[in-house]
Amino acid sequence: MGQGTGGYRVSAVIREAAVNGIKLTFREEGDPASPALVLLHGRTADHNDWNGITQHFAARHHVIAPDLRGHGASEHPGSYAVADMADDVAGLLRHLGVDRAVVVGHSLGGVVAYLLAMRHPGLVGRLVLEDPPQPYPLEGRPPLVEDDSTGFDWRMMHQTEPQLADPDPAWRDGLRQITAPTLVLSGGSASPFRSERLAELIPGARLVTIEAGHLIHVSARREFRRVVDEFLAG
Repeated sequence: MGQGTGGYRVSAVIREAAVNGIKLTFREEGDPASPALVLLHGRTADHNDWNGITQHFAARHHVIAPDLRGHGASEHPGSYAVADMADDVAGLLRHLGVDRAVVVGHSLGGVVAYLLAMRHPGLVGRLVLEDPPQPYPLEGRPPLVEDDSTGFDWRMMHQTEPQLADPDPAWRDGLRQITAPTLVLSGGSASPFRSERLAELIPGARLVTIEAGHLIHVSARREFRRVVDEFLAG
């Protein structure tokens, strides 16, 4: 899969770890001696959502892409506070001996990422939030209707929906305390979320709009990688 820095061969492995009382499955790619970069997928997805992204960043980073609890091959414990998901990621980083990481989160993973930055600020060196839902009540959300979709725990859907639709006001206060340099990516007019409202709360956050809808890293992969690269280089 190509050579990393210092001649290290970039390859992907799937591993498991017991953290925060549950089993997390995660994908590792790149040189473990390189700076860590965490990729947190959106709701109902898993680490495979970052295919085509992990390889790009693994040339310069130790990429860690977990399946969040209730998703993919990670444990489905039946309890899905988003704050617990953030603590799971903190536990995984400590398990791997990572002191500090770039954290990239999409949608629900963006909420997990900013809660991680609030609850464990020392672990987050830089923060990238891709089209996260704004931390204000979301109007007009249709009711959840279960179908035959698999790969995630439907209990996770039912428990996270009210947390996203009517967020804890303490999240807004916590966002104002984030000290990590932060990039917020908005999907623009086709996105269901107004991520700029979140960016306004984080001190010094940089907002970039890419008119690609909610799945920026899929629909505008090249632009996503370019903007994140520029932010990390800066």
